[in-house]
Amino acid sequence: MTPARVIAPRLPLIALLLVMGLSACAQTASEPPKIETPKGDPSLAGMYAPIQDGKETIPGVDVSKMDPGNVRQVVDYKTGYPPGTIVVDPYARFLYLVMENGKAMRYGVGVARAGMEFKGEADIARKAQWPGWVPTQNMIKRDPERYGPLAAGLEGGIRNPLGARALYLYQGGKDTLYRIHGTNEPWTIGKSVSSGCIRLLNHDIIDLNRRVPKGSKVVVLGPEESGKGEV
Repeated sequence: MTPARVIAPRLPLIALLLVMGLSACAQTASEPPKIETPKGDPSLAGMYAPIQDGKETIPGVDVSKMDPGNVRQVVDYKTGYPPGTIVVDPYARFLYLVMENGKAMRYGVGVARAGMEFKGEADIARKAQWPGWVPTQNMIKRDPERYGPLAAGLEGGIRNPLGARALYLYQGGKDTLYRIHGTNEPWTIGKSVSSGCIRLLNHDIIDLNRRVPKGSKVVVLGPEESGKGEV
């Protein structure tokens, strides 16, 4: 189900594109994250404790510094979409996984800057663990100083901007270049920072990835629908 993690750093760009896949997402952390033991409510801290995930160690997140609304939680949610649907409310900065009996699992997310957001519906056609990343040509053109040096791609790992998992959004069988993915920058959750993708804490994208199979439907709400589902 997942592509190979280890990618030779000097592969030609076209080979990297085939193995890793272009992405509209951005950016890399300048320093590897520090390992922290989460503080605050022990029941919440356990959800965001350090994780050993294969060869990678995911740092813990200090929940005492998080907006309580961004902590993963089950909420009352009214929607016409069936259980298993992912509903993204980019204006409220939440992602909902629709459950049975009027419930949903809610995750705090970071979203795209104005003008770069994904709109409409898509399907998850691919899932990846510790995915590689290649900036799009538009990203390189828009900010060559930042993305030009990364044109050959970046292998998966804790320093990669796609984080621990990525869900690839397709429309009509074609890659939209938008992803729902993890992040190595937990402070960006709840903000408009990306080049188009939906980002979750690494702990949360691992949880979401476990719950949704390939083929799952994703709906990104418009401003007129924002905030209407949660009771």
